[in-house]
Amino acid sequence: MLVLKVHEAMRAAVAGGATSLQCSLDLDRSTTSVEIDATHWSWQGQRFPYLESCKERTIYHWDGAGFRPVSRYAGALIKLVPTQWGPPTFEIDGIKMLPTSKVSPYADAQSKVALIKPRGKVILDTCGGLGYFASWCLQGEAARVFSYEKNADVIWLRGLNPWSPQIESADVAARLSLTHGDIAEHIVTMTGESVDAILHDPPRFGIAGELYSQAFYDQLARVMRRRGMLFHYTGTPNKLTSGRDVPNEVARRLQKSGFAVKLHGDGVLAVKSSR
Repeated sequence: MLVLKVHEAMRAAVAGGATSLQCSLDLDRSTTSVEIDATHWSWQGQRFPYLESCKERTIYHWDGAGFRPVSRYAGALIKLVPTQWGPPTFEIDGIKMLPTSKVSPYADAQSKVALIKPRGKVILDTCGGLGYFASWCLQGEAARVFSYEKNADVIWLRGLNPWSPQIESADVAARLSLTHGDIAEHIVTMTGESVDAILHDPPRFGIAGELYSQAFYDQLARVMRRRGMLFHYTGTPNKLTSGRDVPNEVARRLQKSGFAVKLHGDGVLAVKSSR
């Protein structure tokens, strides 16, 4: 995978007379050595062309014939976007789907997964996205993770993203189930009291209001075992400009569904009643 800072580093190294460069070809997950000359660069015995135009907020992947942006358009533009941290975020029609301004989206997921204490648990990941929650659940020794993602193009991004969990790994395949589907539809088929913890990171209210509904929260409570933990990302919308207090609305609905709740950072942390 190629981004502007790596492309520029190659060009600068050639201009400085270098014939090789240490850089990352997997969004800072690792470093490797590439050979460089004025017209091409080489890695693992294969020659690659420089890009005629390399854009700042774009990630490129090699498709066997050339470098293509990691983006798709099917009614909405879905795009993997580089960050200063290495692990990318993604956008839908220009709307950033993960926090990046103050923290890596990968590190942000780590802190939120830690809240539900994943070790040994069966976890429902309602809106899987790039799989960062699932990755940290696996690293935190969760017994099983059931992850759902409605958008096929997001799953495609996830398959290319080196920071997403790779199903090809035997350990990941044994403990992570990724379903292409709408959790609002699938949850009604799930067995009651079948999960120990839930991570709920839905799109904003205006896009997916059904995932903030009382009926959906009642389903979350139904599939959760007693004393199970839930982290619900809400973001921190300005109620003066948005006209609503989403975190407190969420908290009130979760309480009606039988959760003890508290606001926590950019979301709501809840525990299902033991009764």
